Amino acid sequence: MSGRLPVVLPPVAGELFSSWIGRHAAFYGVPSLTMLRHCLPEAVSLHIADQTLSKGESSRLAEMFSTDAKTVRQMTFANVQRSAHRFISKEPIQRCSGCESGTSDPEPILRSQLLGWRITCPHCGRPFRDLAQCDRGHSFDQYHAAALRGEMLLHDDAERDIQTWTSPLELAGLLLMRRVPWPFPRDAELWRYRVLGVVIPDLDDVIARDGSFPPSPKHPIVPLHSRPALLAGVAIVERAGPEMLQAHTFGHNRNRFIEKTDHLINPAFGLPGPRQMQLI
Repeated sequence: MSGRLPVVLPPVAGELFSSWIGRHAAFYGVPSLTMLRHCLPEAVSLHIADQTLSKGESSRLAEMFSTDAKTVRQMTFANVQRSAHRFISKEPIQRCSGCESGTSDPEPILRSQLLGWRITCPHCGRPFRDLAQCDRGHSFDQYHAAALRGEMLLHDDAERDIQTWTSPLELAGLLLMRRVPWPFPRDAELWRYRVLGVVIPDLDDVIARDGSFPPSPKHPIVPLHSRPALLAGVAIVERAGPEMLQAHTFGHNRNRFIEKTDHLINPAFGLPGPRQMQLI
């Protein structure tokens, strides 16, 4: 193959860039990476292209696929805030039954299927379903309205660079820090407790029942069945302010939490810098 492609498949609304390339590869009977390198010989992988496609590369692809560069770039995560990339999975983790066409092979992968800050489909508004179709037994229904607001806050931060008194993405990471529970439980696996459990008490039992390693600021993608708790926690603390949480962190996490939030609690001029707590 050389030059512009003779047949171009239009992208599905919200389709992921690598999915679009993969559908062309299937049509032309070549591997997906071969299809991408036909247009970008220096390309390393489709995953990297999803994350970091440049404007120049978008323009070259647009010419090959007879479309415009903006359309190509919008299928990637290149315009997403860098702090949000930790919340983006390498593989689809959820699906929307309302947006599945069932008419194409392979089925297009939507960009939103990789987003760890979403619980609803951005195209039709239906709740996402776990890709494995597993039910872990807690829907956090009582926090539904707050979770939807948290989803909006994280979306605006990640996709539109809109923040309130702090970055909702950063706040989500702070909520996933370890905490010291009180009253101090007997025979507890303390490493499972997260600051988020102060705001959403049900979360402690859900994490213990799951038996898996809980999310952390470095790995903040929460399983879909308990993700409403994180989103609701972001919305609740964003509205209430950080004072409600500082006392629940410890050691290095407490230093980091105070460093991130002290200026929000004590914004007046002339106050000393962030308080440093002794590591324990």
